[in-house]
Amino acid sequence: MKCLGNKIRLGLGRQVKAWFGLDNITIPLPSNLDFNKIKEIRILPRNNCFYAEFIYQINPTKAVVNYGNALGIDPGLNNWLTCVSTTGKSFIIDGKKVKSQNQWYNKRLAALKKGKNQDYWDSELALITEKRNRQMRDNINKAARFIINWCFKNDVGVIVFGWNKRNKDSINIGHKNNQEFVMIPTARLKDRIEQLATQYGLKFIETEESYTSKASFLDKDVLPKFGEKPNQWKPSGKRGKKGDELGRGQYQTEEGATINSDCNGAANILRKVSSQLKLSLVKVRRAVLSLPKRYDVTNLSKSYRKQSEERGFNHAPNNRLESPSF
Repeated sequence: MKCLGNKIRLGLGRQVKAWFGLDNITIPLPSNLDFNKIKEIRILPRNNCFYAEFIYQINPTKAVVNYGNALGIDPGLNNWLTCVSTTGKSFIIDGKKVKSQNQWYNKRLAALKKGKNQDYWDSELALITEKRNRQMRDNINKAARFIINWCFKNDVGVIVFGWNKRNKDSINIGHKNNQEFVMIPTARLKDRIEQLATQYGLKFIETEESYTSKASFLDKDVLPKFGEKPNQWKPSGKRGKKGDELGRGQYQTEEGATINSDCNGAANILRKVSSQLKLSLVKVRRAVLSLPKRYDVTNLSKSYRKQSEERGFNHAPNNRLESPSF
């Protein structure tokens, strides 16, 4: 492996030269990487493309943030990430575009495979699969980076992610919603947020989210752990459903106050760990849970990149960087 200006030359060995008459290839050197820090380059075939993975060392940094402030995250479908902070702020990263991209992929997949064997594969299937995978990677990177930047901007040092083990295996929200939820790469997004949090010195905590959507945060309902719900347990409020008076996406407390149901869940996720982390939830009030700011993941590019550069995050954030295919 040699560096030739802004390109890297990779030798392929005698056997490859004998087979294909090619003894080396050159690939572009990413502008945000120092060649001397690269430990390994992997060339991987995937869906009629070749990808270069650059393996290099990153040293974690120490964040200058308040570790007494936390952000609770409740993952979902239409609302991909619903976030509530102990600082008295809330927001939602919209997941409708991600869902739409997966719906388009599923329809095209079904159309191309119609009347064929289940294991049928061709170049067009490879093309649309690669397109869908790139869209999901882009969505994940944008959303994860936005979360990290938001934490720095709002002096939040702890991220609490609600997650139940194997929740996608046992989820039952209807056949159509089941398929859509399983296709949304929320687990990969969670891992990406954790990776960035660790890199930049934020604390990442994963907690089980059982009963967080049913219990009323404002009424301070008891939050049982999974499999430990008392027989007499009953939530004080109720979650709205499509077609009823309350409406989907709303939660009504015991006193009749209406708040966003996903914000209620995210606040309860914070409450799950509040004693352990000694978090103060006094700023998480009805107004915070009623009017979350909404962000479209497809419109995050300018803001999150600008904030990244301002904080000096303009280098590659992970230890695997994929170059364009060649």
